[in-house]
Amino acid sequence: MADVKEKVNELKLQGNKALEVGDFEEAIQKYTDAIALDPNNHVLYSNRSAALTKATRYLEALGDADKTLEIKPDWFKGYSRKGAALRYLNRYQEAVEVYEEGLKVVPDNQQLKDDMKEAKTHLTGPAGSQPIGNPFSGPDVMAKLEANPKTREYLKQPDYKMMIELLRQNPNSLQNFQDPRIITTLGVLMGFDLEAKMGDMDTSDDAEHDPKSSASPQSPQQMETNASPPSNKSKSSEQSSADSSVTQALAEKEAGNAAYKSKKFEEALQHYDAAIELDPTNISFRTNTAAVHFEQKDYDKCIAVCEEAVNIGRENRVDYTLIAKALARMGKAYLKKDDDTNALRYFQKALAEHRTPDVAKSIQEIEKRIKEKERLAFIDPEKSLEAKALGNQFFQKGDYPTAKKHYDEAIKRNPEDAKIYSNRAACYTKLMEFSLALKDAEMCIKLDPTFVKGYLRKGSVLQAMKEFSKAAAIYQKALEVDPKCEEASRGYREALMAEGGDPEAIRKRAMADPEVQQILADPAMQLILQQMQKEPDAVREHLKNPEVAKKIEKLLESGIIAIR
Repeated sequence: MADVKEKVNELKLQGNKALEVGDFEEAIQKYTDAIALDPNNHVLYSNRSAALTKATRYLEALGDADKTLEIKPDWFKGYSRKGAALRYLNRYQEAVEVYEEGLKVVPDNQQLKDDMKEAKTHLTGPAGSQPIGNPFSGPDVMAKLEANPKTREYLKQPDYKMMIELLRQNPNSLQNFQDPRIITTLGVLMGFDLEAKMGDMDTSDDAEHDPKSSASPQSPQQMETNASPPSNKSKSSEQSSADSSVTQALAEKEAGNAAYKSKKFEEALQHYDAAIELDPTNISFRTNTAAVHFEQKDYDKCIAVCEEAVNIGRENRVDYTLIAKALARMGKAYLKKDDDTNALRYFQKALAEHRTPDVAKSIQEIEKRIKEKERLAFIDPEKSLEAKALGNQFFQKGDYPTAKKHYDEAIKRNPEDAKIYSNRAACYTKLMEFSLALKDAEMCIKLDPTFVKGYLRKGSVLQAMKEFSKAAAIYQKALEVDPKCEEASRGYREALMAEGGDPEAIRKRAMADPEVQQILADPAMQLILQQMQKEPDAVREHLKNPEVAKKIEKLLESGIIAIR
């Protein structure tokens, strides 16, 4: 084990040195070798993310940043790496959201604040949104078009390449082009599919390889002429054959979609299988197949087919939105299998590829559910009593910080035990954390209104905070619970004395309070107060009304009235 650790450190240092001298590919390789030995080391993924960013491999850098946060979600560098990758991808709005998440974990981190400020400078659209710039002016336009299977085929066609060059030089000439290939191209460059149709099926990719699929059918001769120069008949023939296969594949997909909508699932699968055989690089055929398995409740097959789609998609460098769709479908399948852990994992991967509101919402819901399951699984009344006993021991020794830790554990193990909150309130009081002590005392009273110590704790805390009239009112409530409680009687007298010793003087000062004056001037409250004097038990009925209870509480705290 020690040898492995040493080897990992050695590889990490070598990677760091390579990164410093600008040998980014060497650095990536060293970090990759180290990760193979220690796959749960968040620092290695963070460092490789930095190297990938330097090497302009931004999507891979984004994936490593995500892995960093998956392993260690409280490490600020993970958020910094992810934000940097998104900024280089021109996804500034998402970068801002990542920095905001990071600042929730480390609120005072200056680097995250500075990076977020820089990212926000690019959000100059309406209401602080990210503006859509000239998609044809970027330096990586041709790389993006080559990476996407839709536009990769188009680049083999001279007329298409000529249109792209013209648009790069003069984007304002876009209105002069009515070619459907340009619509597809805009979607690729802007990161979403402009041809998308509604529904669960991936019908948006119908023209994935064939720019003429949306036009009227053409003869092989016409397709050959448009696809390649007439001087190269061999290439034209090959292109025509390829276009024919793609066209047939898309036709099979359409037939599969129609069968799917009619819930003829076996027929749909046959058509999608035929489409895959004709064009194995189009992953939408596989994600549609996965959708059928999902409807058939065969979630394992759905997951397996989506996994194939992702692998083939990465091999062919397809658009990240298609990868995200396959990953999200895997997440949904795991949800149906009641596997929250894997569902969360694949939804997070999908979000790393492309952010969509429904996936982000699913992640929030799963994380909330997982935390609640963990909380409930942690509850154990017996272990709670053990932790409480340890807290009491350290409290008696005067070691209040350690006592507080044990009371924390006890409350987590049994959050419904009012007495533990009382004990921790006493501990917070000793530590001079009065606001926290007050909060625990109030929780104690809420959980068990008949437990007199809750009122005593709150009264003593209010005295420490020099809120003497409020303390006197709380001690009165304690006497309602236990009229013979000496500590409550003593606390009440001490609170009155601290306030000035003269109950009448306290009332006079209270009468100067505008809120008290308004309450006493209210005819309805006058009747209630008169009834309370004649029938002391009537107060319980009036306290059932929240508005009346609030006013009576104010009069009690002010010392205007007292309940015996």
